[in-house]
Amino acid sequence: MKPTLKYSQTALPVTFSLARRLEDINPEQWNRLAGDQPFVQHAFLLALDQTGCATAATGWAPHYLLMHRDGALAGALPLYLKSHSRGEYVFDHAWAHAFERHGLDYYPKLLSAIPFTPVTGPRLLAGEHADRVLLAREAIQLCRQHGLSSLHILFPAEHEQAALAEAGFRFRYNVQFHWTNQGYAQMADFLASLNQQKRKKLKQDRKKSAQAGVRFKWLQGKEIDDKALAFFYRCYEQTYWEHGNAPYLSMAFFEQLRTHLADCMVIILAEQDGEPVAAALNIRGGQALYGRYWGSLRFIPGLHFETCYMQGIEFCIAHGLAVFEGGAQGEHKLARGLLPVKTYSAHWVSDDRFALAIDDYLAQESPAVGAYLDALLDHTPFKPGPG
Repeated sequence: MKPTLKYSQTALPVTFSLARRLEDINPEQWNRLAGDQPFVQHAFLLALDQTGCATAATGWAPHYLLMHRDGALAGALPLYLKSHSRGEYVFDHAWAHAFERHGLDYYPKLLSAIPFTPVTGPRLLAGEHADRVLLAREAIQLCRQHGLSSLHILFPAEHEQAALAEAGFRFRYNVQFHWTNQGYAQMADFLASLNQQKRKKLKQDRKKSAQAGVRFKWLQGKEIDDKALAFFYRCYEQTYWEHGNAPYLSMAFFEQLRTHLADCMVIILAEQDGEPVAAALNIRGGQALYGRYWGSLRFIPGLHFETCYMQGIEFCIAHGLAVFEGGAQGEHKLARGLLPVKTYSAHWVSDDRFALAIDDYLAQESPAVGAYLDALLDHTPFKPGPG
């Protein structure tokens, strides 16, 4: 099957259509539905498409389900027709193998997610619960029309769960680590909130990079010039190659991001004796800072944790941001004040036999995730106290 879906009209009080090109959709109308999270913004998704990072050629064929009422855009759902499961951070390889063992095609599947971005945020872009239900049901109908194996909505916002449940999705849970600002006026206040053992260890770890002569700069918006962006990308690219993989994102993507969403970009630049040695690119949106991409040119003890986590936390305190999301996975983040939070994904499977098997799988997995979350919270690095 070619990585293209066609659309047949339904008889609903609203009209639906399927767009292949995001540039054909009015950015202001799209962003009004998307809200202030940068990853769902028209410019972010368009950059992924126009720079070739998330296209049919890379296994991410973009489709945009649009809902109009009285001629106005009332809802939207970003979708990708996927020929693999890479770059998703919700792992369904076992499901794909089960389909394959029974002679059935799992791919292509339909996916609603932000490519290469495990960040919770809106997916059913609509202002009302009823409209979110309509979008979810219409996406299922789209799968049925084209004989697709499944539909997966990854890291949707909490307020969308009720609509997804009403539409018939099953849920899967996972754990991430986020830091929450408890009204700290300065970094010392945050450190003082940790228990003695963790505070002592954290201070020792921070001293390692400082004693190696490393100093940090925070670059925002227009401060991110060509030289800084090129150095960041050199670090980012090298990290991928060191793990034996080509980077998902191109330099052209980050250049386009800087052109259209510069105010959302924060580069933490590490310099050793005045020479840049590492960089982390964070994305800022609303009251949150999202740790996204990092790399270094040399190993320095303590450099990774300081660049990726502690500097991000310190930036949040300095700028009054409420949350720092440190990315997917990583129990090591707990000792640095990032506490476990539950994330979820929503799934619809066309074959009833596999749907029942997956229900059984999730019935065993979900309690295990809950127990893991509870065990992590038993090891909080903070002092005992209210909340």
